[in-house]
Amino acid sequence: QVQLAESGGGSVEAGGTLRLSCAVSGHHSCIYFASWFRQAVGREREWVAGMLIRGGRSEYADSVKGRFTISQDNAKNTLYLQMNSLKPEDSGMYYCAAAASGTWSDENAYGYWGQGTQVTVSS
Repeated sequence: QVQLAESGGGSVEAGGTLRLSCAVSGHHSCIYFASWFRQAVGREREWVAGMLIRGGRSEYADSVKGRFTISQDNAKNTLYLQMNSLKPEDSGMYYCAAAASGTWSDENAYGYWGQGTQVTVSS
């Protein structure tokens, strides 16, 4: 089993920054890639950014490209999402998720999810 635990959410003004963390524990050697998703109230969950655990390749949704950076610290078994130049439309619950295979923008590929951390960006 793999456990994921997010932290780092909060409330910031537009233009501000936040760094989200996702601590990974358990038998995580099966993980092929991990991603951040977000869900705003009344909207469907959307993929934000993903990273290959071995190799480091990453990709981003167009809406966050150039503002968000996904990274990992293997020594700490932690995935990060650095969010800069935040906008009100970035508000929502942010989840990290891990998958053993599949397409990283497809949430059905993910077998492991955290509980989420709330991000609120005020204008």
